[in-house]
Amino acid sequence: MSQEPAGPASGAGPAAARVGGVLAGLFDVRDQVALVTGGASGLGYAFASILADCGATVVVADQNAERLEKAAAALAESGAVVKGARLDVSDASAVRSLVNGIVADHGRIDIAFANAGIARGRPLLVPEGTIDGFDMTDYHALIDVNLHGVVHTVRAAAAHMKRQRSGSIVVTASTAGLRNDPFTPYSYTVAKAGVVNFMRQAAHDLARWNVRVNAIAPGPFKTNLGGGPMPPEAEARWNAVVPLGRMGDPAEIRGLALLLASKASSFMTGGVYPIDGGALLQGPSLPG
Repeated sequence: MSQEPAGPASGAGPAAARVGGVLAGLFDVRDQVALVTGGASGLGYAFASILADCGATVVVADQNAERLEKAAAALAESGAVVKGARLDVSDASAVRSLVNGIVADHGRIDIAFANAGIARGRPLLVPEGTIDGFDMTDYHALIDVNLHGVVHTVRAAAAHMKRQRSGSIVVTASTAGLRNDPFTPYSYTVAKAGVVNFMRQAAHDLARWNVRVNAIAPGPFKTNLGGGPMPPEAEARWNAVVPLGRMGDPAEIRGLALLLASKASSFMTGGVYPIDGGALLQGPSLPG
């Protein structure tokens, strides 16, 4: 008796295994040791979560003790190896001490996300169109955390990665650092533009040691970066300038983060990768 030809489902098992093997080979971060600064909330938590979910040992650093404790516990619920560490990234010695401690505990550091950032103050564009009347305290605070914090983190991680002759560093830039943005304080745009160019310099200098440095440039995402939930009117304003018609969810950045952290991006360094729903495709609009 002849046998009917096998249907498509009969090959699903081998095909799935083959695809799974390819993906695992490209994006495998198991047994890698990672640091994520600003990892207790927002995009930092998304970075930490994808690394933890994919088997990396993750050190989550954040200045907010309450958020840090909750984030580390949530990430560890699935069995991931996660440790929380209080950190002020504007303190160079504290950053260096933390990274040295990670290497002392684990023997290496393979991945570093220099992500910690703050946003406060208001856009400096006042109704008359001038750039006066802003708080220099806020200005210096944002520069210290958003720019100097990245510099401190990259330097500390690179010192060990050079000796290893391997490593991936990912910095969080912003679309606000790639063009003028009337919705964003000057200090934020200045810091993020500095992050982009610092990343390029570091990528060039560290390439000889096989250490890669890249930047993710998020557009508008639903996070608490400004210190709390975004008011509905502000969200509506952002939605209006995004061609996809909405702000991003932090979970939507996980794929790009895993790409840049893993060997899937082994020939990528010095790149800036916007993830913004197409916001850079059109010019910024003034509030109104």
